[in-house]
Amino acid sequence: MDSATAPPAVSRQAWSVLAVSTLAFTVCFMVWMMFGVIGIPLKQQLGLNATEFGLLTAMPVLSGSLVRVPLGIWTDRFGGRNVMTLLMAVTVPAVWLMAYATQYWQFLVIGLFVGLAGGSFSVGTPYVARWSPQQRQGMAMGVYGAGNSGSAVNKFLAPVLLVAGGWALVPQVYAAILAGTVVLFWLFSAHDPRHLVARNVRFVDQLQALRDPRVLKYCQYYSIVFGGYVALALWMVQYYVGEYGLDIRVAALLAACFSLPGGVLRAIGGVLSDKYGAHKVTWWVMWVSWICLFLLSYPQTDFTIATVNGPKTFHLGLNVYSFTALMGVLGVAFAFGKASVFKYIGNDYPDNIGAISGIVGLAGGLGGFVLPILFGLLLDLTGVRSSAFMLLYGVVWVSLIWMYWTEVRRTDVMGAAADRKA
Repeated sequence: MDSATAPPAVSRQAWSVLAVSTLAFTVCFMVWMMFGVIGIPLKQQLGLNATEFGLLTAMPVLSGSLVRVPLGIWTDRFGGRNVMTLLMAVTVPAVWLMAYATQYWQFLVIGLFVGLAGGSFSVGTPYVARWSPQQRQGMAMGVYGAGNSGSAVNKFLAPVLLVAGGWALVPQVYAAILAGTVVLFWLFSAHDPRHLVARNVRFVDQLQALRDPRVLKYCQYYSIVFGGYVALALWMVQYYVGEYGLDIRVAALLAACFSLPGGVLRAIGGVLSDKYGAHKVTWWVMWVSWICLFLLSYPQTDFTIATVNGPKTFHLGLNVYSFTALMGVLGVAFAFGKASVFKYIGNDYPDNIGAISGIVGLAGGLGGFVLPILFGLLLDLTGVRSSAFMLLYGVVWVSLIWMYWTEVRRTDVMGAAADRKA
């Protein structure tokens, strides 16, 4: 590739913004996923059933989702540096107060305020994208989105703190880490007035693009690759404990085999989306997810058949090793998909990234809120833990059908036409 065709270089200041923003998002995501680990001792302490546990873990996801649209719009208007700093600073007291809650309703209410940390995605995405040339935006948004690995950090750190000082130590330490991140972010980030939306543009004008049916499609895609990721990140530790009888520390470590690639590899998904196009990457992500979820959906089964030598019983089901391997592959697929969906947005809405990423992020976050509750409800109704994967399998089917009818039917997935389409 010669200099005439090479993408423009990213400035040193842009790299600084990207690095410190990714750090901030990692910490925010770690805080956001806190209930995925401390929810397990709380479930025993409060005597919760599976549905109540699902609601507890999902409450921060609800508020973090609902604030994404206004935060995206405010980022367009006031700048990512200002909005991100204020958002993290406001969240610190709520995280600290979590350590002093004693009743179920208190955890639900405080969880709503802790959930504000999850809105940081809609702030950082347009913020880092505008610091990068368009040919590099997929990479920038992918690197920033790798902050999803905060879910894995939570699974490494929270069990250690839990064993060392009980569940209450976790929010206290997390509050201190978040406060320190506020200071680091302010010192090493930057503000460029040229990135702001013109003052004569009203909020309602920014939202006009939401009438585009493509946005609804991107919301559907994101509800599985991000919503499914968040829901499983919250659900997997207790799944390992219940399904395989593991200690919480071992369960958290194995659950990180899904959370870590599901976060870190998002950056690679962004690079692939820049190179091959959002459509190609998303199409293959959906098929890989479909295969993994089909296999994960099969429950532990014992069946007896009549043979010439009498009845014989067989067992069919995933052991902990094959289950973890499939979850790792699913995490990689979701990582690539999260990046490719936002590459669609960067291509189609370069002047309105904040508002559009806010609404798509809202859809993904609401998926992450609804799915854990449905996981718990299905478990209480059926007693089958793998029913969670059956539900996700159905959601992926919807995405595949929608994508086929709107994109694939008139696209050569592997040929030149796909390049032009992407």
